[in-house]
Amino acid sequence: MDARRAWVLHVDLDQFVAAVEVLRRPELAGRPVVVGGRGDPTERGVVSTASYEARAFGVRSGMPLRVAARRLPDDAVFLPVDAAEYEAVSDRVMTALRSLDAVVEVLGWDEAFLGARTDDPESLARAAQDVVLRATALHCSVGIGDTKVRAKIATEHGKPAGVFRLTEDNWSVVMGDRPTIDLWGVGTKVSRRLAALGVTTVAELAAAPVDALVAEFGPRMGVWYHELGHGHGPATVDDRPWVPRGHGRETTFQQNLTTPDQVRSAVRALADQVVRDVEDDGRPAVRVALKVRYAPFVTTGWSRRLPAPTRDRAALVDAMTALADRVEDREVRLLGVRAEMEMPDDADPAARTPVRGRI
Repeated sequence: MDARRAWVLHVDLDQFVAAVEVLRRPELAGRPVVVGGRGDPTERGVVSTASYEARAFGVRSGMPLRVAARRLPDDAVFLPVDAAEYEAVSDRVMTALRSLDAVVEVLGWDEAFLGARTDDPESLARAAQDVVLRATALHCSVGIGDTKVRAKIATEHGKPAGVFRLTEDNWSVVMGDRPTIDLWGVGTKVSRRLAALGVTTVAELAAAPVDALVAEFGPRMGVWYHELGHGHGPATVDDRPWVPRGHGRETTFQQNLTTPDQVRSAVRALADQVVRDVEDDGRPAVRVALKVRYAPFVTTGWSRRLPAPTRDRAALVDAMTALADRVEDREVRLLGVRAEMEMPDDADPAARTPVRGRI
């Protein structure tokens, strides 16, 4: 009988995109580096990632490039996104991880879960760091947990280039007093809704009545958020190829769109691109969505479930374009169109989460 315990490890490359760029340009080491858009901070665009040196000045992913430029010193470097290079380096990372005695579940360019039975998960974590470093010269942090949720959150406590263990035994001590936004899967909007219920910390979420959470978030997500407060969740690492939940395209316009005709034309152009992605995918779409960012920087969006799953080009383009009718008569700086796909198994909200680095 195998007495070794099952563990989940979460491997997260430190400042992955910025680190890849520094590898290509060693003279940038130690300087604030920002990757986003076409690499021109005078143009409209947002930060895809920032080096730790840039983050020290308050630069974060999703921030407008112009805002980032105002916060950074003159020696800061802005670079364009090079998705092909990041994908290539990511493949080397995942190949290195697969050399270990563990199941590897890829989450994106820069992160993966490892599943293994071992009596020394810290040794496995250090082995993961070693093989990645030797294969790519990149550093990573590793979180160790007894669930995917705890392993994922543990990684943040190990950054940079460290290892941290978070289990049922120390969950309350480590996480109890932390704000709910520190939980994997809780963003700004959800944390605000929780705060409106009087729930501001992880401990308060764990103690919150399930029926109150269900009333606010629905029967599925209400129960999920309650479980999240305890760090519960799936613990099975799945090495099947990653399946995207959807396909999306978005564009930030250098000049605001000012008329409904311009908006509809832009939405249709994006819809054509998304439908090509859907056709290449092979699965039918079940929902379409439109994201709008008005000038100066107010973002909203809408979605609609399709009458039936479909891959029909005309039906999908028409459904996406119809959402443009909901755009207000205001100047528009960004539009995004997305198709949500039929998934093999949607029963578990954490089983396959959207990943960074893939649109």
